[in-house]
Amino acid sequence: MQVGDEAVGAVLNRLRRAQGQLAGVIAMIEAGRDCKDVVTQLAAVSRALDRAGFKIVASGMRQCLAESEEGAPPMSEAELEKLFLALA
Repeated sequence: MQVGDEAVGAVLNRLRRAQGQLAGVIAMIEAGRDCKDVVTQLAAVSRALDRAGFKIVASGMRQCLAESEEGAPPMSEAELEKLFLALA
């Protein structure tokens, strides 16, 4: 599945944000920060990754249904559902 050109920037921004948040979580753990603060930031990382994943799946859905790589059949509804559930 390919990400549509219009979605690439948004996906990359979300992934960079998650990368920065994850670096912050690692620093918090190394510094011995309070568990509540660490878990709050870890949840933010998780949400950022989820949103990036949803954007990738949503932007590629039309391509998945209509196009295929190297002559393979288009993705089925069950395969698309599995992609969404992988993010849940």
